[in-house]
Amino acid sequence: MIEKFLVPELDKEYLALKLNNIRYPSEYEGPSVGWKCGTPAWAVKDMIEAWKTTYSWETSRAEINSWHHYKTLIHGLNIHFIHETSADPKATAIILIHGWPSTFYEFHKMIEPLRDQAFHVVVPSLPGYGFSDPPKRPGEGTTAQFSEIMHKLMTELGYNKYMVYGTDWGATIGQQMSQNNPAHALGFITNMPAIFPPLPTLSNILHYPLQVSKFLLSLVVGSGKVYGPEAAALETFTFANVDVNQDAAYRAIQSARPYTLAFGLTDSPVGLLGWMLEPYHAWTYHPSEEAIHSLPDTVTTDEFLTQVTLYWMTNTMASSYRIYHEFVAEMKTIKPFKFTVPFAVSYFKKEAVKFPREWLEISITNLIQLKNHDKGGHFPALEQTDLLLEDILEFRSTLETNSKKKDI
Repeated sequence: MIEKFLVPELDKEYLALKLNNIRYPSEYEGPSVGWKCGTPAWAVKDMIEAWKTTYSWETSRAEINSWHHYKTLIHGLNIHFIHETSADPKATAIILIHGWPSTFYEFHKMIEPLRDQAFHVVVPSLPGYGFSDPPKRPGEGTTAQFSEIMHKLMTELGYNKYMVYGTDWGATIGQQMSQNNPAHALGFITNMPAIFPPLPTLSNILHYPLQVSKFLLSLVVGSGKVYGPEAAALETFTFANVDVNQDAAYRAIQSARPYTLAFGLTDSPVGLLGWMLEPYHAWTYHPSEEAIHSLPDTVTTDEFLTQVTLYWMTNTMASSYRIYHEFVAEMKTIKPFKFTVPFAVSYFKKEAVKFPREWLEISITNLIQLKNHDKGGHFPALEQTDLLLEDILEFRSTLETNSKKKDI
């Protein structure tokens, strides 16, 4: 049963008690370290000061509660979601799926523009995030299970056909959701596709010998030299091998030892903020390489603090990143496959890993849109809202055109 929901008030007194009794860690001296060791104290102190003095949760809460919120029970979990319907009878249903360390609020600048452009907009909180219940038993928090929940949500709302946009974990979840329900998924769009390289399987050797040869060569001389400079990140990308890629450090600890880290992030709003600030600094696009600012101009302090406040008030940081732990086991069962649902990719400048087009075309049999933007990063809904909206609208237009051609 679907029930209405209102975002509750914040326990301001408890948060103030925590923020007024802070002990900061010891750090290296001198400015040369920058962000190399993680979030520096100066960046945290600036954000804490803003959280205490200028940030207004009530302002953010009023904006959030201006949308229609609901909860519904799916697979034993109460799932929170926003549902904004268009007045257009021919509107297209679309689900926007966030990832980590984010919440439904990542899409706050997209909800109304999409609704006003003839979309029925559904924005869920993933299980264990925000106001959705967390899975309680090992093995229950996988991307495959989350994709089933997201599909069930859309059908429960009466949407037999829908589009999917996913980012970060939402990309993996949305991709599975679309592929596993091809009769329902009109198309899938993401800034972070999950595909396999042209491995030297018998099928690939027979059908894509040149691509397999180039891939094997890239393992010897480097991806950047074979596929161009934007592919150089593929040379060191790993899920959790810090010896090869220090940027995988957060994935390593969240996947291997999620409990130990959780105490500090659950009890300390300062620890929580510091842990979240690093990816919001490192994964966003800064026109200058100088590390003077924590956030780019495209993400406001209030937007970031709203995300942090949502994690704090719902006590969901520990449950949100258990998906990393579950994914380690899930990876062992995932095998290369062809993605057949209409697919669109929007790459933004600071996205960590960008696969070569030929990899995409081998894994995706229905790649109908590929955009490369010279700005923006891992959170395009916040950083480059207009560009992402344009890509979604163009994707829908192409889907509609292709559908009409089939009917002729």
